[in-house]
Amino acid sequence: MKLNDLIKFDERGLIVAIIQHAETGQVLMVGYMNAESLQITLKEKIACFWSRSRQKLWRKGETSGNVLKVREIRIDCDGDALLLRCDPAGPTCHTNETSCFYRKVESDETIILDGDGVAKE
Repeated sequence: MKLNDLIKFDERGLIVAIIQHAETGQVLMVGYMNAESLQITLKEKIACFWSRSRQKLWRKGETSGNVLKVREIRIDCDGDALLLRCDPAGPTCHTNETSCFYRKVESDETIILDGDGVAKE
């Protein structure tokens, strides 16, 4: 069986990609891939995404140097999400937090900063 037999891109030609730290298991970010960015990622072993805001390919770390070296790619049971287990070269979030998921939601809907302490909001 091949990836093309399972993968289900959405109506925009995208699939969600969850990025996980290969060593710690921490979820670092979520991005979107199209067929081209997935092929680049598979070939280069460096995470490449489709930027929905800029409408172009985006190699994570192309300006910051904080690339995501891909160790393993998994596809979920429905074929509509990817999990990339990566070794990050520096912080993943543009705020310089290790993870983009540094905001914790409390039961009363208040937000608590719960990351490295770099982000201010």
